[in-house]
Amino acid sequence: PQRTERIHHRNAIVVQEDGSSILYKHFDLKERRVVKVRLRKGSLPYRVEKSDPDKRERIVATWRQFGFTAQVTDKTGKTSKVSALFLDFYPPGGRGSLFAPIPPRTALPVLLPGGRVLEIEFADIDHIEFHAHRMQVHLAEGQVVECEFRTPSKEPAEARLLGITGNYSPESKEVFDFSIRVDNIQSVKFPDGGRRRRFP
Repeated sequence: PQRTERIHHRNAIVVQEDGSSILYKHFDLKERRVVKVRLRKGSLPYRVEKSDPDKRERIVATWRQFGFTAQVTDKTGKTSKVSALFLDFYPPGGRGSLFAPIPPRTALPVLLPGGRVLEIEFADIDHIEFHAHRMQVHLAEGQVVECEFRTPSKEPAEARLLGITGNYSPESKEVFDFSIRVDNIQSVKFPDGGRRRRFP
């Protein structure tokens, strides 16, 4: 009414726009990962200020800087540097879309030898070593946790580590261009011990 504008989001990239909604991706500070959000268009006027390619590259660089970055080595020995790392779940065999009952996360769900189930935050991890069904989680503070990966659901699901590499396109409709099944991982190394700076 006062002819003022309210900024709904900065450092976001529009993925799709139609007459009823805008789909965009941005870095979610609370979830510590890149997410997609659909904004329904209401009766109020709106404006999308689109960036040039260089600005979109800088936006993605910010996501890389403040998301979790790790060196992921698969069972063949191939190592990939992955940023904005997170864990998500799919139907068994990777068929279909995301497994909705289990939300994505930046934490590792594990089963301890005594039967206790917990989640270890990426921020607390230095590196992870996978040995068949067992894992050694080396914490940033020095402790080593012997455990098993535990899918946080009674229903079967395929766990994957997802993130963006140096080849990620800001124009992509996805929030990742790297995907690996957890059972194909040999090790995950967080170069800075998992700790991240505050998002500006």
